[in-house]
Amino acid sequence: MERIDMTERTPKPLDDESAAIVLGAVVFVAAAVVAVVVFWGRALPIAGAGSIGTFVAIAAAASAAVSFGVGRLVASRLHIGGIAGRTRSRYLWFDLIALSIAHAAIALLGWIGVATVMEDAFLGATLYTSPAVVLAGAATALTAYASYLSALALSPKHLSLVLAVFLVVGVMSAMLSSSDPLWWQMNLSALGITHDISSLTFNLTLIVSGVIITTIARFGTASLPSVTVADRRRLWIVRSVFILLGVLLACVGIFPVDRFFLLHNTVATGMAVAYGLLVIGAPWLLPSLPRTFLVLGYVFVAGIVALTILFFAGVYNLTAVELVAGLMIFAWVILFLRNVQQSE
Repeated sequence: MERIDMTERTPKPLDDESAAIVLGAVVFVAAAVVAVVVFWGRALPIAGAGSIGTFVAIAAAASAAVSFGVGRLVASRLHIGGIAGRTRSRYLWFDLIALSIAHAAIALLGWIGVATVMEDAFLGATLYTSPAVVLAGAATALTAYASYLSALALSPKHLSLVLAVFLVVGVMSAMLSSSDPLWWQMNLSALGITHDISSLTFNLTLIVSGVIITTIARFGTASLPSVTVADRRRLWIVRSVFILLGVLLACVGIFPVDRFFLLHNTVATGMAVAYGLLVIGAPWLLPSLPRTFLVLGYVFVAGIVALTILFFAGVYNLTAVELVAGLMIFAWVILFLRNVQQSE
């Protein structure tokens, strides 16, 4: 009698791409159903109030947050995306909330930007219900697909990408939506005092970015040497400085300059000082990282000092100094994450 091999009939688990496609399909159907109810019998503008762009932005933000959460649940069950270097670590609840908000904000602000550009490209155009439903479902499904895969791929290098995209999208959106077109004549922090959506966007971007940097403090340093007592001491100092940077950055958003002038300026200055100390001490604190990266840190610090001198000499205004200094600091943090993973 012929023996039947039952193992051949056992269904194989979905790989990451297949699971992301299935999730995207489910989100497509759900978004399309909601869109039919919202869009029925209407001719929709591309951007603005009551537009397809607004609907897609909100739906995509919700799907990004949920899909990221689903992805992290799957990753925790499969024990992936939570290992950095030699240390197995788990993301804490506030890490996941901050990263979910970051993905949702990227989706929200990104699709609003796309809709605004398309509105300018197709002046006066409107969409009927059928194509609007398909476009809304497709955009929301694409966002869910990308967010799910992002959750599975979390690593120091991937965190650097999330942080960079979130910062650029958040700050640029605050600039473009500011009710005060001359905000730049004061300083960068003026974006956080306009009492409109621009203020909320700017301050929330800083707060969430601060939490992400505290996440980096654990996962971005987990692969650093920790064999000897001196290694562990250096690791503790680097993590502490990164946590301090994250807390100070969040405080810049929590305490707007118009209501907390002294406190706001103190935490902003403290962030620059903490960064400078970390870079200056990097040859001792981070001896395993490439020499070119360590030298680049000194170049960045020298550039910030030069900009500060030019500001007091009246050559640049404060906004220019803050933008360039902030760009250098975050570029260094992002490069740190990439070099740490490269050295594993």
